[in-house]
Amino acid sequence: MSDLGDTADERADDVPSSTRFRFLVSVPDMGDANFDQTVIFMIEHNDAGALGIVVNRPSATDVAEHLPDLTTSVISPPVFFVGGPVAVGGLLALGRRGIDSDDEHLTPLTGPLALVDPEALIEGAVGGLDSVRVFTGYAGWGSGQLEAELASGAWFVVEATTDDVLCPEPGNLWRTIMRRQGGRLASLSLYPDDPSVN
Repeated sequence: MSDLGDTADERADDVPSSTRFRFLVSVPDMGDANFDQTVIFMIEHNDAGALGIVVNRPSATDVAEHLPDLTTSVISPPVFFVGGPVAVGGLLALGRRGIDSDDEHLTPLTGPLALVDPEALIEGAVGGLDSVRVFTGYAGWGSGQLEAELASGAWFVVEATTDDVLCPEPGNLWRTIMRRQGGRLASLSLYPDDPSVN
């Protein structure tokens, strides 16, 4: 697995200046249906705001159902993912670049990950891409919003890997990442899906 984070784990009580290319992992009892038990891969985070994509919310809709002519291999599960509550209906795509890929329709992120121009992807004009995952919507924050959420303890900021971002079993990803951190976060991974039944 290729590491995407710059340093070791950072907890919510140690607010980083930027979460770019790291994961935001929601606390178990966040109380927001949009982000309950979500893992967000952060694409940008600066003074102007932040943008990320929820990577563990697969939909029930096959990509092939709407994009039957897509020539790039869609990573399993081959469905659209709900990337967040902003601009739902618009498309974003993340892909794994091949070695020495410099296609103009790819925006390199870190390691082999790249943002893919969705229009070019649909038209079959993207080269140098081994596989892709397609998202609708994204998560966004205005200036200072994410910093306030981090300071309040709403998110854990942890190391991300390419394998996690393009995980084939997204339903288990939140618990897997929490458990991997050890200590208190590992114990939080046991939080029930519906706490009202306990």
